[in-house]
Amino acid sequence: MPQEQTAQVTTAKALESEELVPPAEAHAAHVSPKKVETQADLSAEMKGISDRYAEALNNGRGPETMPRLDYAPYRSSILRHPTKSLHHADPETIELYSPAFGHQDVHALESDLTIQHNGEPQGERIIVAGRVLDGDGRPVAGQLVEIWQANAAGRYIHKRDQHPAPLDPNFTGVGRCITGDDGSYSFTTIKPGAYPWKNHLNAWRPAHIHFSMFGSEFTQRIVTQMYFPGDQLFPLDPIYQSIVDQDARDRLVAEYDHELTSPEWALGYKWDIILTGSKRTWTENEAYGDAGDEE
Repeated sequence: MPQEQTAQVTTAKALESEELVPPAEAHAAHVSPKKVETQADLSAEMKGISDRYAEALNNGRGPETMPRLDYAPYRSSILRHPTKSLHHADPETIELYSPAFGHQDVHALESDLTIQHNGEPQGERIIVAGRVLDGDGRPVAGQLVEIWQANAAGRYIHKRDQHPAPLDPNFTGVGRCITGDDGSYSFTTIKPGAYPWKNHLNAWRPAHIHFSMFGSEFTQRIVTQMYFPGDQLFPLDPIYQSIVDQDARDRLVAEYDHELTSPEWALGYKWDIILTGSKRTWTENEAYGDAGDEE
């Protein structure tokens, strides 16, 4: 994980991935360009993987609850995971370069992403709330939770996001809070838009919000993504589909909650984050495999 001096810079830094700008491929003038891969090509490839997984389940194989390290339809996945064995690092050295909360405590208003500027942001106002729990259902209190997201047009405020969609001067897309004694968190924000990425021709990412959680120290960070129910881009997205087990994928999707919805103000979505156990929410550190649980 990138280490920065402030938590908000940390969230912005996390945007620097090929999800926004894939690694460029240099082509010599005399080399014929590669065949353009379409969504139909990728969808057929993902269907083949899904069919083979379903066959394996029917033959008695246990379910996979973590994304595969090399998921071919996600073209750069081979570049995104360790190729050598992990090794322990000096935690004191890591802490010298770790982020910090800032010069003051996390303020309650930081969880409302719609009031950070002088005007109202554009888009559909939403409330996202839930609890952070361990595998036995016990609340995890005092957890720093950060979120970052695209705006309603699907654009991040980040120099590497050159998607030709409008920036919103009243929306930065970054917030944070501390979980309560019951493990609860809540954010008021704008529903993010889908956006294109360059995995293949006409590739679009489903609307999502990035979540980051810290434990008792900054070396205990985990990162994940929350999606919205009923998104038509789910079957087309290689990142979402890299989790081949449907039950595991479903745990990344929030539920619409009418009781959480604020009358004439904002729609409510409930999403609990489970840190351990067989029903845990998938997080990016688990992409390291079994060793990821030890880090």
